[in-house]
Amino acid sequence: MLDDFFLRALIAGVGVALVAGPLGCFVVWRRLAYFGDTLSHAALLGVALAFLMQVNITLSVFTVSVMVSLALLGLQRRASLSSDALLGLLAHSSLALGLVALAFMSWVRIDLMGFLFGDILAVSKFDILAVYVGGAAVLAVLVMIWTPLFAATISRELAEAEGLRPDRANLIFMILLATVIAISMKIVGVLLITAMLIIPAATARRLSGGPEQMAVIAALVGAIAVVGGLFASLEWDTPSGPSIVVAALVLFLASLSPFAEKLPKLFGRDREGSRPGEAK
Repeated sequence: MLDDFFLRALIAGVGVALVAGPLGCFVVWRRLAYFGDTLSHAALLGVALAFLMQVNITLSVFTVSVMVSLALLGLQRRASLSSDALLGLLAHSSLALGLVALAFMSWVRIDLMGFLFGDILAVSKFDILAVYVGGAAVLAVLVMIWTPLFAATISRELAEAEGLRPDRANLIFMILLATVIAISMKIVGVLLITAMLIIPAATARRLSGGPEQMAVIAALVGAIAVVGGLFASLEWDTPSGPSIVVAALVLFLASLSPFAEKLPKLFGRDREGSRPGEAK
């Protein structure tokens, strides 16, 4: 019989995986892995501001992540630097600011490792509610912007010609990423959420025959990784968050097998159909 805290961890982790998988597909297609890292690093600054201003941590992390996203959009238009240079500047600056701010707040005692790597075994019923309500809202909005966002991923010019307003879709997508990072920070931590966005999507990319199918498979792969990682953590007494990421890595390595190479053909479609980012 499983303990209540372990069941809560399973439910919360699966909820995060079901949301992170579809979003992660766009992160992979658009080669935005570093952007996910930037937002996760900025989350620590959100934690510091939450303690400083005595506000809800999730709300603070969400606000800071959105501000970093807007800052990136603004700098891309004004600064003569490449996107990866701007992301590096924002990521490391926000992380350093968060650590320095926490160091100055000597009256605050926090478990920094818990924020960095998560503590999924300590989630409460309220955390589960936040994950599923917030996750459902994120998925609903993603479905609404799927067409313009997917079109912009293939060709921005084509999306503009079709009147799909790709700029608005891109902004909404960044806000959705900020939301996922905010609600999942306590589950897997700010340093591991990017892995949950990327690894299941990368695995699904090798197994799927189309973009919609890839989104579904990514969610399932993430859920399997959560379950496998938690049971492995229980069996071998390893950290739960990193164990989930290792389980996702094992699934990715399994997707490299010759048998996995044949799976997209079973659906009668070429695997290249799940790679819109390469259609440019």
